This record gives sequence, C-alpha cells and structure tokens, in this order.
Amino acid sequence: MASSGEDYITTRQKQIARKKRILTIISFMGFVGSSIFALVPAIQRAIQNPQPVTQTVSAESSLQEEAKGYELVLQREPNNQIVLEKLSLIRLRLKDKKGAIALMEKLVQQHPDRQDYKTVLADMNRTSASK
Repeated sequence: MASSGEDYITTRQKQIARKKRILTIISFMGFVGSSIFALVPAIQRAIQNPQPVTQTVSAESSLQEEAKGYELVLQREPNNQIVLEKLSLIRLRLKDKKGAIALMEKLVQQHPDRQDYKTVLADMNRTSASK
C-alpha cells in the first residue's frame, strides 16, 4: 500500500510540473503576443512619419519655454540659487553663452565659497574665449 501512495505522489507531482510548464508557455506566448501588438503599430508609424527635425525644434522650444518660466521666477526672486543654476544650464543648451556666463557670475558673487561655481564659470569663459 505504501507503493501505491508513492506512485500517486509521483504521478501527482508530474501532473503539477506539466501544468506549470503549460502555464509558463502560455504566459510567455501571451507576453510575446502583446509585445508584438504594441511594437508593430509603433514601428509602422515611425516608418511612415519620420520626424527628426520636428523633434529638435520641439526640444528647443520646450527649453525656451522652460527658460521663460525660470525668468518669471527670477523676477519675483532675483537671488534664487536653484533657478539661477537651472537657467544658466538651459541657456548653455540654447547656445546663449553670454547669458549663461552672466548668471554664473551672479552665482559666484552670491556664493563665493562655492568652488564648483567658480570652476564652471572658468570653463565657460575658457570655451567662449576659444571660439
């Protein structure tokens, strides 16, 4: 009788393992299928409508919008350290080196103990002088 109990347990374990494999395969196929359904339309849109120029223009315009927002904050709080930092970085990205240098000089004047501001200002001056 012990033998039939062990046979039952072995058979049951095999059934459970088989069900796990089937469930794993079905889950994997569902994942692959849903991925394909998501990727195919995206690839088709990318092939039909390539827009690299629009993206650069929109990136630049979003930077300009962000800069305008920071400038509005500076009108209310002209010594806001975080806004001055962010705006100087944005102006660098927009290739407005003179504006970025002016903001960084203001930061150096307000925070003479910050060596990183001095280093960044020196780098900005070096790159603007070399071009």
